[in-house]
Amino acid sequence: MRKDGGFPIPFERSAVRFRPIASLSVAAAAALLLAGCSGSPDQAQTPDATGSADAGQCQSALTEAPAPEGLEVSGDFRSKVTVDLPAGYNPTELQRTTLVEGSGQEVRAGDVLKANYTLIDAASGQVQLQSLDTAPDGMDTLIASQQIFGAALECSTIGSRTVSSFPAGTLGEGSPAFVLVADAISEQPTRAEGAEVAPVEGLPTVTFDDNGAPTITMPSTPAPTEVRIENLRQGTGDVINPGDQVIVQYTGALYDGGTVFDSSWERGTPAQFVTNQVVDGFRQALEGQTVGSQVLVVIPPAQGYGDKAQGEIPANSTLVFVVDILGVQHATAAGQ
Repeated sequence: MRKDGGFPIPFERSAVRFRPIASLSVAAAAALLLAGCSGSPDQAQTPDATGSADAGQCQSALTEAPAPEGLEVSGDFRSKVTVDLPAGYNPTELQRTTLVEGSGQEVRAGDVLKANYTLIDAASGQVQLQSLDTAPDGMDTLIASQQIFGAALECSTIGSRTVSSFPAGTLGEGSPAFVLVADAISEQPTRAEGAEVAPVEGLPTVTFDDNGAPTITMPSTPAPTEVRIENLRQGTGDVINPGDQVIVQYTGALYDGGTVFDSSWERGTPAQFVTNQVVDGFRQALEGQTVGSQVLVVIPPAQGYGDKAQGEIPANSTLVFVVDILGVQHATAAGQ
């Protein structure tokens, strides 16, 4: 839930869509991709390519095509690659070539992956981003049809390597053309799988359905006057640092009455956002936690939306969230 009252609806306001949204260099684009900066809040939602008439067929936002003559990628899967580009290479189409066909499951929008990425300026041939430098086991990635990291792997299979070409202007007016090599390493859980932690008495109780979606039951006691954070599961993954981008599942409800006002589970896909772009109580619940953890947080109005109503949230509301932390992209990966 963002400071401006909006909620982190997945894929809705990313700064890395395939349409002009800002004037960015490729290096700046790489920083945005890893730091998770949001785009302008007035951007309309981009249609998901998977929402077509033939729902059973995976449809990538990129056209599958042979690699351009002279474009060569060398290096073992999951290792750093060397990319040789044709002289004067200037891609004019959004296209992708599968260099290695994996034997794992098909990658779909909403999946969470470990993947490696190498982003290259098509004009200079210079590497602009090398995810192995900061995430040697693979970068946590939420697959979204209209974002370049997701498009590079959506509809491929786990174990695949692709090389994708993006024309100038893909990231906005004035942005150069670039090439992206992606290795789909493994699919990650879309629910927290850390060790269970005994619940704390006096706080809301939580039960889960077979998929992991929570139901929150409020106690009869008055709402806490300070932020209360308790782990329901303790993960062993990377620590969430200030300014990191997190991938989560979550449900938010009102302490008074228990009405659910937002849930990634109901939308059917995880969400991703930056820790310092959400209300303070939610930020506190994320920073210092580890991937794989599940967190229950009770947020008084002062650390939430205060005396201002926000959509279905009345003024002066105490909020309750259950958050499954699925992945993180560290802000330091973008040199922040």
